[in-house]
Amino acid sequence: MDMLIHGRAYEQTDRGPRFKPCAPNSVLARLGDKWTILVMSHLAVATGHRLRFSALKNGIEGITQRMLTLTVRNLERDGLLTRHYFPEVPPRVEYELTEMGASMLPALEGFTSWIKDNWPRIAEHREAYDERQT
Repeated sequence: MDMLIHGRAYEQTDRGPRFKPCAPNSVLARLGDKWTILVMSHLAVATGHRLRFSALKNGIEGITQRMLTLTVRNLERDGLLTRHYFPEVPPRVEYELTEMGASMLPALEGFTSWIKDNWPRIAEHREAYDERQT
C-alpha cells in the first residue's frame, strides 16, 4: 500500500520504505536548476513581465547563450513560460511567464530563502567533511 511523505508516494516493505522514481523527478530537476530559477525570477521582475532573449541573457550573470536557449525551451515545454514571436524585420521574440509559471514563484521563494538562510551552515559542514576526508 502506498503511503505519502511530503507529497511523495512510497511503499512500506519488509526491508523498509521503498521510493520509486516518477515523472515529478524531471520537474524537480528543472526547478532545482540554477538557470531556471534565475530566468523565472528575471521575468517576474521585468517591466510588463516580458523580456527579449538578449535582455534575459544580459540580466543573468554567467549564463551562456546555449544554456539560456535550453532553459527557455524546457520552461516553454513544461508550460512555465510562453514565447511570443513577432514576424518583423528583424524578427522579435519575447518571453513571459505563464499563469502556471507565475504560480510557482512563491514555492521558489521558499526554496531560495531556505538556501539563503542555511548556506553558511552548509558551507561549514562541507568544509568539515572535506577536512575529514583528507
